[in-house]
Amino acid sequence: MAVYKKGRQWYIDYYVKGVRKRKKIGPSKQVAELALKDVELKMARGEYLGIYEERKITLAQFAEEYLAYARANKAPMSVRRDLISLVPLTACFPDYLSAITTKAIEEYKAKRLDTVKPATVNKELALLKHMFTKAMEWGYVKQNPAKPVKLLKEPPGRLRYLTPDELSRLLEACAPHLKPIVLMAVHTGMRRREILSLTWSDIDLRQRTITLTKTKNNERRIIPLNSVLMDALRTLPRHLESPHLFCDRDGCPFDRIDNGFRRACKRAAVVDFRFHDLRHTFASHLIMRGVNLRSVQELLGHKTARMTTRYTHLSAPHLQETVSLLDTLVVPDESRAKHGEPR
Repeated sequence: MAVYKKGRQWYIDYYVKGVRKRKKIGPSKQVAELALKDVELKMARGEYLGIYEERKITLAQFAEEYLAYARANKAPMSVRRDLISLVPLTACFPDYLSAITTKAIEEYKAKRLDTVKPATVNKELALLKHMFTKAMEWGYVKQNPAKPVKLLKEPPGRLRYLTPDELSRLLEACAPHLKPIVLMAVHTGMRRREILSLTWSDIDLRQRTITLTKTKNNERRIIPLNSVLMDALRTLPRHLESPHLFCDRDGCPFDRIDNGFRRACKRAAVVDFRFHDLRHTFASHLIMRGVNLRSVQELLGHKTARMTTRYTHLSAPHLQETVSLLDTLVVPDESRAKHGEPR
């Protein structure tokens, strides 16, 4: 171990597990000697792990590495969400990762609530937790200060769905290219981006299934086709030179259908309704017809049951019919006496 000068800067030179390390300290020899003694002391105590002292990195710098990981392992929509969440996180935590404390994260959570909704804060906290998990795996930090921080309770999400009459009016008001897209949404519960990305190779008419490979969760999902969709797909015009289900005359897939959908809703007198609500319509009517939450969760592609529980209250009439099956479990005393049974 030694200190040495190169130009106007002092360096320390030492070995960790047989690997030579050199570290620039600054213009002061005294500070360099103190730094070397600190390394010697930590190594003697078995505390020096090399990578933690050497790879000092800010949250913003680490975010670049994390985003490279995210682009390779997450769906594009999730990466875009991460980019949005990183803006306030990196602004609030400009220091090294190792300097971020649980208390500081709790203070961040409380402060963010003054300007954004709990759902937004939870997305940011979830990202920070996962970033620290990866930072531990990659050797930047020894512990995850975000792990003890609890997520906020969120109010129930929006749940707007179409009645059968509203759906009929909407389909009649749709332009010819839009109607099969709306049918696909309301009969499969697929997200808009999933639908617009469909190709004919994703469809298996013989097995009556759609295989999704590009999903929000970046996980493969198989969706069954009912008779309504089977008929719609058989009559759907197919572009000879394009693999896409829903495309324009040039074979290019539709990218934005928002304006056409809003105009259709206006013509049909369907108010306060967005395209994503067709997904709610799919799930809501399944629940109201007695389908269990687990099946709906799988069809929607929810990773956890928490998102699917928003539809629970819609199963009340079905549950009432279910418990009515027990009406004859206990025979009233009067009925038993009528048949000569002892009380």
